Amino acid sequence: MKLYYAAGACSLSPHIVALEAGIPLELEKVDTKEKRTASGADYWQINPKGYVPALVLDDGELLTEGPAIVQYLADQKPDSKLAPANGTAARYRLQEMLGYINSELHKTYTPLFKPDTPDAVRQERKDYLRKRYTLLEQHLAKHDWLVGDHFSVADAYLFTVTNWAKHVALDLSDFPALQAFQKRVSERPNVQKALEVEGLLKAA
Repeated sequence: MKLYYAAGACSLSPHIVALEAGIPLELEKVDTKEKRTASGADYWQINPKGYVPALVLDDGELLTEGPAIVQYLADQKPDSKLAPANGTAARYRLQEMLGYINSELHKTYTPLFKPDTPDAVRQERKDYLRKRYTLLEQHLAKHDWLVGDHFSVADAYLFTVTNWAKHVALDLSDFPALQAFQKRVSERPNVQKALEVEGLLKAA
């Protein structure tokens, strides 16, 4: 399988999951501004959505959207326990958490990366993020992980998205459980490896 990624983007999440599951991936970096891959290909021709991640499956099919990709990868190696079995209540809890991170956190960061975003909108988005992180802070104050009692694909996703805070001047220092979570995830050997491969280890 081949993963198209951009350093530190949401594609870091499936990169981490693949390493945790022991799934070998071919990686190709994408210039998300120019929409060109490292090999010079037109990324629009590979993924008409134009953004990462995109996973080319062994049969040549293309799978997009991070939450779908991480679940697919986890299901290839069920013994990794990165996602509960399909059809179980725990799986729906995982999907609930992935949906929350995707809609309430991930997309809220988007305008903060755009230089032309008005200051008022920027502040409103930061306030919104802090409100949404409060719910996760309360959960992480009582639990080490987002779903169940061990690391899952949801943890990889939250770690990836929350890493963006320092790049958009979002102060989360008063969320101690969240900070402890980020440190806990960052110290996992496979997370370190993903960060190193993407050239992010010093900035992580």
